[in-house]
Amino acid sequence: MENPTTQTGGAFNKKSRLPSLYIRAFVLFAVTAAVILALTFAAKSMLSGIKPAYERQGVPSYVDVQLIKKDGHARTGEALTDVKYIVIHYVGNPGTSAQNNRNYFNNRETKVSAHFVVGLEGEIILCVPITEKAQASNERNADSISIEVCHEDESGKFNEATYNSLVKLTAWLCEHFDLEVEESVIRHYDVTGKLCPLYYVEHEDEWLRFKEDVVFLMRNS
Repeated sequence: MENPTTQTGGAFNKKSRLPSLYIRAFVLFAVTAAVILALTFAAKSMLSGIKPAYERQGVPSYVDVQLIKKDGHARTGEALTDVKYIVIHYVGNPGTSAQNNRNYFNNRETKVSAHFVVGLEGEIILCVPITEKAQASNERNADSISIEVCHEDESGKFNEATYNSLVKLTAWLCEHFDLEVEESVIRHYDVTGKLCPLYYVEHEDEWLRFKEDVVFLMRNS
């Protein structure tokens, strides 16, 4: 016959282990929940800067979509029914950023705009959807996409980062709208005679080189 004291001690030991098991299970559950919450938060943080397709306006991911308000002036909301030209402009305000110029277009008193602004660091901002008219290229507003380009000084010459982004964007637009560079990529100067973009009006050879670079990128991308 077993010692009663031994039997009582065995039962006591089993019962004493139960709270420890509950604590371990609770800790495991808490840690698992914390990990799941942390991963969920991290995923949301990573995706927060990625706009859904319907907000991207059909443009590449390297374009920052910051549409100006539809005010009936700078952005009328009128549809572009046909795109025949890509018109290159320069902002005419040395040292200003893409954001500066986008914000100017968004001013209630402003009556001009462009679809895109290319900045001094190569950043690209979409201001007006490529399905709508912008107010930039006079009689070509109805059938063109306009690109305003920032420049560092009065010469109007674009720095390397700005130039490379302009070439990339222009190439994408030509492919997107099935346009030929030679006929369809033009300067504001070619529409109205205005000295815009100044550097490409005063340096015809550089304008031709720009279009050659666009063609080269299209063929090799």
